[in-house]
Amino acid sequence: MAKTASAFAVGLLFGLGLLVSGMADPAKVLAFLDVTGRWDPSLALVMAGAVAISAAGYRLARRRGRPLLAPRLDVPTRRDLDGRLFAGAAIFGLGWGLAGLCPGPALTILTVAPAEAVTFVAAMVAGMLLFRLVPAARLKPTAALGADA
Repeated sequence: MAKTASAFAVGLLFGLGLLVSGMADPAKVLAFLDVTGRWDPSLALVMAGAVAISAAGYRLARRRGRPLLAPRLDVPTRRDLDGRLFAGAAIFGLGWGLAGLCPGPALTILTVAPAEAVTFVAAMVAGMLLFRLVPAARLKPTAALGADA
């Protein structure tokens, strides 16, 4: 029950933070991404604040030896760069740059301005379903670009 309650509270805080900070406003995000036009750097401060808070939480969990509501701290160990990573990052960046939305803000504004987010969320879900249809053999990592072993 504590994990569910904390997940709800953190999700609610995250959504409210996205709304208050402007990260869920596609026009503000697109202004942030428009570095050659009317650039709005304010979201960089929001991102810096989020990274600082996340780093503090990570450091606290490392010092304790584990997170508050989990048996262990899972840290990714994979460090290679492959085509799937680059393709996924490119698709994410294109979507973010075209729509001014990424998954978190899209789900957040779905609750307050559904007409603006429903197409994005539908496309996002379709992409997830399409990914599941790709045969597992095609998803295996290829030769790592960043490994010099």
